Amino acid sequence: MAEKIENTDNAEKPEKDGKKANADKVRPRLTQAELDAIVQKHQWFAAGRSGGLRANLSYHDLSKLSLAGKNLADANFTGAILFETNLQGAKLDYAILFGADMRHANLHNASMVRADLRGASLRGANMVGADMSGVDMREGSLTQTDDQGNLKASDGNIPRIDKGGANLSGANLTKARLSGIAAVDSNFSDSTLVGAKVKSAELKGANFSGANLEAADFGKCDLRDVNLRGAMLTGTNIDLSDIPRENLEGALTSAAAGRTVQDLPMPFDKMLTQHAEWVDSNGQKGKQLDVSKFDLRNNAQLANACLTMMQGAEAILHGVDLSGAQLQAADLHKADLRHANLKGADLRGTNLAQAKLSNANMEGVRMRPLKLNEGRSLNSNLSKAVMRYVNLSNADLRFVDFSGTDLTDANLQGAKIDEADFKDAIIEGIRADQDVKDKLIKSVQKK
Repeated sequence: MAEKIENTDNAEKPEKDGKKANADKVRPRLTQAELDAIVQKHQWFAAGRSGGLRANLSYHDLSKLSLAGKNLADANFTGAILFETNLQGAKLDYAILFGADMRHANLHNASMVRADLRGASLRGANMVGADMSGVDMREGSLTQTDDQGNLKASDGNIPRIDKGGANLSGANLTKARLSGIAAVDSNFSDSTLVGAKVKSAELKGANFSGANLEAADFGKCDLRDVNLRGAMLTGTNIDLSDIPRENLEGALTSAAAGRTVQDLPMPFDKMLTQHAEWVDSNGQKGKQLDVSKFDLRNNAQLANACLTMMQGAEAILHGVDLSGAQLQAADLHKADLRHANLKGADLRGTNLAQAKLSNANMEGVRMRPLKLNEGRSLNSNLSKAVMRYVNLSNADLRFVDFSGTDLTDANLQGAKIDEADFKDAIIEGIRADQDVKDKLIKSVQKK
């Protein structure tokens, strides 16, 4: 007999043969009106009013619906699908979210005090300002009996990489309160925890590779075997004594990771002026800007700057504001542009091969071919770049080389990708209009 759901108002209905529907096979899809009715009864329940009933939404499909601002404390969401669900400002204190699929959910300013998130997936979720004090993120796996009494997994809707400890890869946890959490072996890779409070947490074996932990507080945490490869640790309160050196490879701290603007031959703003003269005069005046292998974090004011044909191979531009910048034909291969703001930048003909661009904002960038003289053109190159969770919405990506690029959970909604090459690219979890998805799949599989 399949697992029963206690709330008869919104439980799965028996099949015609009298057997209970298997929750792994039938995940009831609610309409917004049906969900609102259940939530109303739960709020009566929370207020102790007559007619109230605790919400049991276990194994239900609530993807893309809205629970914004609702009080759902103590509600049961076991195994529920909350993909892209709007939970902004919702109260989920003590809620059971065991094994829930919460990928790309909006949990901005949500309260999740002591919520049960064992085995849940929060990959790509927006959790800015979320209160997650005391949440339980230990390993968890949904199992139940089938009609023959055999145990089987019932969380098959969540991708394989999300099984085990909670997966918050790519989640935005800026200023989140995570003190006292149990997150052993959980995945925070590529997440943003700027200013987060993570004191006295159980984090043994957790993965923070590529995460932005600037100004976060990890005081008194169990950090044994934690992976901090490539993490941003500027201003972070953290004891690294229990972390093997190999687990800190590529991590960025307050110390410079290369030459800085202080090592330049003249003030940086003067070099920018000379570069603009060099561009305007076709190389007859001024001097071309070359910051290859320089660490320009927190030192460069580059919004709307003229950087056409600049040399910046392997430069560290993590978190730098390059919005609206002119970067046509620039050389930025192997540069670190994670969390950088490139919104509206002109990247026509730019070389970003093997660059790190995870979590960068590239909304509306122009990357179509750069027209040269005599009918020639130069295509933009993003081959083998790492672009997990990048925002490429409304970007012009025509003819761009994305071959071998990691675009896990990237946002390409409204983007133009005609004639772009995505051969062997990783596109798991990508967000895009259906016609773009069809083109992506065809290009990825191209021989």
